Amino acid sequence: MSAFIENFHFLRPWALLLVVPAVVLWWFARQRADTTRRWSRVIDPHLLKALVVGGAEGPRFGPHDLLLAGWLVAAFAVAGPTWQREPSPFAEGAAPAMIVLKVTPSMTTPDLAPTRLDRARQKIADLLKLRDGMPAGLIAYSGSAHLVLPPTQDAGVVVGMADALSPGIMPREGDRLADAVTLAAKVLGDGGQGGSILVVADTVAPGQTEGLSQIAGHPPIVFFAMAPAASVEADANLGAAVSALGARRIETTIDNADIVAIARRLADAPGAPAASEAEQWQEAGYWLAPVIALIGLLWFRRGWVLAT
Repeated sequence: MSAFIENFHFLRPWALLLVVPAVVLWWFARQRADTTRRWSRVIDPHLLKALVVGGAEGPRFGPHDLLLAGWLVAAFAVAGPTWQREPSPFAEGAAPAMIVLKVTPSMTTPDLAPTRLDRARQKIADLLKLRDGMPAGLIAYSGSAHLVLPPTQDAGVVVGMADALSPGIMPREGDRLADAVTLAAKVLGDGGQGGSILVVADTVAPGQTEGLSQIAGHPPIVFFAMAPAASVEADANLGAAVSALGARRIETTIDNADIVAIARRLADAPGAPAASEAEQWQEAGYWLAPVIALIGLLWFRRGWVLAT
């Protein structure tokens, strides 16, 4: 009982102001319904007492009183009474990950059969299947960066959107990895759930290293090198970009070893909400709906609205 008293409050306390007009209207309605009061202005009190049938008092509980009771209960329900917490339906069980996918002609190279881009799509699907329930978003970039999907737990939508991407639909050719990472960091920051960034690319343009080093306060980044191991080792620009981002580089494998390593890194990402932050106050006002409905049913009584 003490916990109830300590935690009881209203989610929308301003709704209690609806009680004021209800009481004012009820008082005026009661005054208008008092016929004895109106006759007292033109008839002497001692004569009026003899002329009134049934005494000077009206019914103790009439339609106006019922309307006031319904209004008060409705105002109380709208105010949102609450005293206990419940898990938020929007709280995620894992920190989200923004997948930054390079979509350029170089990603159509068939050295990773069928192509680097197709292999990237397959790996993304395997990752989301392995980490079932992990919120994931998608950003596509080439000569410009574009948000395809914000973080969502619907893995099928993410995979479907990734399958629809091709170099031909990108507005400009090029390599704007810095812009893509900046956009991914902004999306995660706006979400307020922490998370990490997974870059899926085969190469990095020479001019991007300086821009990447200037990105401050970005979330943890995993760089998934979507090219043969020999090409990755020989790509000095890719290595410089990984160093500038402070990222962990993971090379593709023919089995799921690469996906397991990525999943482990993403699982360690900070910023997942604490249990107390993933809860919200449970609204109890809806329990008063049957009471409001019962009060409304009384208005269907024969002659009730015309009662005085």
